[in-house]
Amino acid sequence: MKNRRRALILAGTAAALAATLIAAAPAPAAPAAAPKLASVHGGGTIFYPYSAKDDIRFTVDAESTPWTRPFPAPGGEKGLPTDARGRVTISHHYTETDFTATGEAEVDCLVTGGKTATLTAVVKSSNVGWDGKRIGISVQDGRRGEPDRVGFSWDIANVDVKPDGTVAEGTVGTCMAPAPFTEVTKGGFKVNPAPLSPQPKS
Repeated sequence: MKNRRRALILAGTAAALAATLIAAAPAPAAPAAAPKLASVHGGGTIFYPYSAKDDIRFTVDAESTPWTRPFPAPGGEKGLPTDARGRVTISHHYTETDFTATGEAEVDCLVTGGKTATLTAVVKSSNVGWDGKRIGISVQDGRRGEPDRVGFSWDIANVDVKPDGTVAEGTVGTCMAPAPFTEVTKGGFKVNPAPLSPQPKS
């Protein structure tokens, strides 16, 4: 009887020890989360005070694709953390002439800061001779009931005054756009911000 009782006690002690060791074992490591990427999606009609009677609309679908657009200049072999893809469309209906200017552009750069995004895109098709032109657009996702806002790199921005007084439109570099200076009156945009992606390892 004593031997049987001792065997039961030993068995119980071994089981308790095994349970303790299993509970103390580290859990399997969770897979590393994919880095968060910036994006802008949406569309809207804006109020532009210098064309107050016109119907001006933008749509933006842009996503960050860091380090995917290499270029030959030194340091550009891996691309940039602001590389992006997507599409921008623009429609401007001139009330006085009943003409609608349109353009569709391919996104090449996107950067965010809070709920504001700046992006650029190269025009692939238009009916106003903008083919091949890079344009800059900024978008602000309004908070606490504030309206969304849009800015763009033409008309009142990006004017290059030469030393002799002549005026020309300046070129637009990647991710270059003015502050979002117009209000969205219909529709809206969603800005998903993200920090810049770390440089890839060699």
